[in-house]
Amino acid sequence: IAQIGSALGSLIGQLLKLSEDRVRTLVACGAAGGIAATFNAPIAGAVFALEVLLRRFGSVYFGAVVISAVTADVIAHYFEGDSRTFLTPEYTMQSPWELLLYTLMGFIAALAAVGFSRLLYFSEDIWGLIRIPEPAKPLFGGILLGLLGIISYQIDGFPRVFGVGYETIENTLFSQLTLQVTFGLLLLKLVATTLTLGSGGSGGIFAPSLFMGAMLGASFGQIAHTIFPEIVAPSGAYALVGMAAFFGGAAHAPITAILILFEMTGDYQIILPLMLSTVLSTIVSRNLSPDSIYTLKLKRRGVELSQDTQAIDLMQGVTAEIAMNRETDAVSSDMSLIELMSTFSSTHYHALPVVQNETELVGLITINELDHVRSKGTLESKTIADILTINNPATILPHQPVWMALRHLEAQGEGCVPVVSESGKNILLGVLRRIDIIRAYNKAVTKRAQDQHHSEILNIRKLNQSGLSEVTLRADSPNVGKRVKELHLGGDALIVSVRRAGNLRIVRGETILHAEDQVTIFSEKPKSEFLEKYLNGTLEDSDVPEKLLVCHREVEIPPESSIDGQRIRDINLPEDCVLVKIVRNRQIILPRGNTLLQVGDIVEIFGMEEKLAEAEQQLTA
Repeated sequence: IAQIGSALGSLIGQLLKLSEDRVRTLVACGAAGGIAATFNAPIAGAVFALEVLLRRFGSVYFGAVVISAVTADVIAHYFEGDSRTFLTPEYTMQSPWELLLYTLMGFIAALAAVGFSRLLYFSEDIWGLIRIPEPAKPLFGGILLGLLGIISYQIDGFPRVFGVGYETIENTLFSQLTLQVTFGLLLLKLVATTLTLGSGGSGGIFAPSLFMGAMLGASFGQIAHTIFPEIVAPSGAYALVGMAAFFGGAAHAPITAILILFEMTGDYQIILPLMLSTVLSTIVSRNLSPDSIYTLKLKRRGVELSQDTQAIDLMQGVTAEIAMNRETDAVSSDMSLIELMSTFSSTHYHALPVVQNETELVGLITINELDHVRSKGTLESKTIADILTINNPATILPHQPVWMALRHLEAQGEGCVPVVSESGKNILLGVLRRIDIIRAYNKAVTKRAQDQHHSEILNIRKLNQSGLSEVTLRADSPNVGKRVKELHLGGDALIVSVRRAGNLRIVRGETILHAEDQVTIFSEKPKSEFLEKYLNGTLEDSDVPEKLLVCHREVEIPPESSIDGQRIRDINLPEDCVLVKIVRNRQIILPRGNTLLQVGDIVEIFGMEEKLAEAEQQLTA
């Protein structure tokens, strides 16, 4: 259901041609709404979208996701009524010693969750090696799934392995299934889920994780109750905790796992063991597998997701002294209100600092205060000191970061924050307004981009027999308007960045070159002059090096290849050859240094013709 909701959100965003960031938000909203409506769990649905999909809890995303989850839940209540997904007995801990058992179960749940994740993608790899048409794979997967259903029927007279299994989960919560049944269903559901998804069938991860967690917990609880009958609660309590622990370990989402169990069952009596097992399961599974069951698929395709997706606070390193405006437009406390009105009119500011003895800050005067006095018709013969009400405004010191001024602006709304000296005498040095903070932020962003760019240049220049060429594309160049992929620079040259109007741009094959673009090219040093002539259309036939004669070749990794399972960065392709594309199961993968090569991959190589045969032999040996 999470995938269906996400797909719906993505479809709406693309149809409306929204920005990438807004489409991402709609994807999260769809998943939150789907979970909220299906499981009667609006809080868990919202947290799932923020914790698992967006991996951040920013206020911009939080509002949209919560509204989506609440709306979906209200609509579901209208049609389905208010009912819990699962009914549960009231469970409590029989003894504090049970916490040790719940700790052990957290470790076991982590191992099971990691095993489920790895088995799932192992199944996908196996099905990818089978040489049958893609549409036929789910058909054969369905046949095998039917055999599993027969085995499940033989266990207790009902094919419980089929479907989402909510009724079976509820049976375990009431301790109604035997150890043989729960353990058998755990194994069968594990195989059935990996078989279905691996063969390309329709299904998700959320509900099967709850099912397997319940079976695991029930099995553990029955064994523990048999050994320690006096101090152990019924197995249903362990089934309840196992659901959260298993899903938390698989998805690396402990908050979602804990909340959804509370909302689906309405049982808060067993909160301590639930939190203990779930958090431990998540910690252990993260140590065993840094990627969750959701992100591992992306990593296998060469897409890295940082564990910390929060942006670095750029404003932390920008001080008030750097960003402040030293032209304060301060007014004296003995200035008449007529003069003050003229000053507001000329500066267009909403607030001005008030000083005495030319530099000592005594307060802030706002245009609202002046308008209030003017509405009473009493401007004549009055000074600022007569109407001043903000005598102790929030200030900031020169060494403090700019974000503190932004906090003052949001809290008080006075239009500006005075910057005063650190001597303690309230000497006015400057002011910070929103425009000053925005200007400082833009400078910080530009500086970080430049620092990263120069850092990459310095790192690349350390390589032997190589260098960077920076070419400014002239307006009369025949390459203006061309895509990067249409250029023929040779196998030993690569465009690494384009700077346009002061902004550094990521280069892709579809990137279109514009006049006055500053193009940075990584290549052998002798090619610098050739590259500049080529890009600007002044190349003579005698200038063309022989090494420009390059071509493409597609190579399929055979089953006996020694590079199966190796990372691209560990493979030393011949000089002048570069791996540009991987096709796996009809899906194009962008190759990166940590991308794993697998049997059946169709690899596209770009390089010198005489070197391609050597590269092909290396990939197939």
